[in-house]
Amino acid sequence: MSGNRRKASLVTTVLVGGAMLLTACQDTDAGTDAGAPQTSPSTSATAAAGAATPSGSPAATAGASGGTGKDNKSGGGTGGGQKPVGQVCGANDIAWSTKSETQAGGYILVVAKAKPGISCTLPAVHPTVAFGSDGTEARPAEQSAGKQITLSGDTAAYAGVNPKTTSANGGKELDSIIVAIGHNDPEPVSLPVGTITVDKPVVTNWHTSPKDSVPSQ
Repeated sequence: MSGNRRKASLVTTVLVGGAMLLTACQDTDAGTDAGAPQTSPSTSATAAAGAATPSGSPAATAGASGGTGKDNKSGGGTGGGQKPVGQVCGANDIAWSTKSETQAGGYILVVAKAKPGISCTLPAVHPTVAFGSDGTEARPAEQSAGKQITLSGDTAAYAGVNPKTTSANGGKELDSIIVAIGHNDPEPVSLPVGTITVDKPVVTNWHTSPKDSVPSQ
């Protein structure tokens, strides 16, 4: 009988040990699964969207900048229409002034200086000067064109306008002139000159000296 008890005890020990070993294996597998990285549906969707969008596309650029979709531009503009050195002046690049002179029967001296921060060139052509709503234009007072003049800083250019070259009575009574840098200037300016009588007006070239800007009759 003692031999049978030892056999029964040995069988029981083997069965219990096997059960414990099986339980330990299951616990180990469960622990391994619990520690593995878990991929959520949202993470998978994001990864898929990123793979489908080329890195240089507008959508990718917007995402990299926070999704605003706006360009970032610096505000480094000049704000005054500043032109490169040597570029042709426009009327809006110039600080204008006029002065009434008594020589040669009376004329208007037009003075042109570049606005602060601008350097530009007056071309070798007669200034375009017009009068009144009908656009009466001054004829050249000189036979040949002058030299181009670069305006910068305190450098000034002068042109003389004789509004009336006829000796007869009559003409238009006006109080301003319209000045442009050539016929293609998109922004001519109106300059006050006081009351003048206009009849067959003439204008000189641009000069660097006021005394060279006296128009002939």
